[in-house]
Amino acid sequence: MSPRQCIGIFRERAHSPGREFDDAEILRLTAKHLEDRGFSVALRDPEEMRRVADAPRARLFLMCERPALLGRLRRWERAGVVQVNAPSAVLNTYRERMIRLWRRAGVPFPRTVVVSTAATEGDLDGDGPTWVKRADVHNTQEGDVLFAAGRAAALEALGGLAARGIPRAVLQEPIAGDLIKFYGVGDPHRQPGVPPWFRWFYHRDQRVAGYPFAEDRLAALAQRAAAALGLEIYGGDAIVGKAGGPVLIDLNAWPSFALYRNEASERIAAYLAGRFGRRGGGR
Repeated sequence: MSPRQCIGIFRERAHSPGREFDDAEILRLTAKHLEDRGFSVALRDPEEMRRVADAPRARLFLMCERPALLGRLRRWERAGVVQVNAPSAVLNTYRERMIRLWRRAGVPFPRTVVVSTAATEGDLDGDGPTWVKRADVHNTQEGDVLFAAGRAAALEALGGLAARGIPRAVLQEPIAGDLIKFYGVGDPHRQPGVPPWFRWFYHRDQRVAGYPFAEDRLAALAQRAAAALGLEIYGGDAIVGKAGGPVLIDLNAWPSFALYRNEASERIAAYLAGRFGRRGGGR
């Protein structure tokens, strides 16, 4: 298996609502920088890879998220195909798995409970505002993540998910504060603490209070959360409130890095070159 042969796999278009170009472009730019480093790179869409019967003799870097393909990639991983992010890590970003792993790792996040989308009024605790989110993949279309002002609105949101065949959801307590988006690249198993590359910015469409926080603390927390899931290339959301300590809301495998695309693609390619160039491609 040649460490200089690579395949990049695009994200499914249904998993890139409003981000189809951004998601595809970060993969293309990463491939270009890998080629500049002497790698031979082929880019494939998920449907193409689903038709590949045998494990390829190449390293993989991937943005795909659907279980059917990830299951096949996991079998290839066990056969020795090096992949970033690991398919198991991508599956760990499914919300129901993520909250379980974060609890085990002591990652701070809002009060969150998993419920059936067939829940009735008596199954819900309290009548306060809550976020209703499908318990598996992240936002793929309108209705996957909804703010509910009370129990009736929460039941309506759950009913909408149930009607689409989604069996479970998470109810997450709203947290007041500044909403922050962050990106990170680094192997959390070899580089604990602050990742080698980290950027953050305030989300748009909010009135920023400017609550102070330590950037290194946010970066280290993001890296710890990524380690709990096994992610190496990631992005997520956090809230910083009056108390100052960041609280994580979400973590995604290989986001679009839209505001830092050029810088991020170079850093990702450098990271992949190191990972793929190690003996056996391992950690």
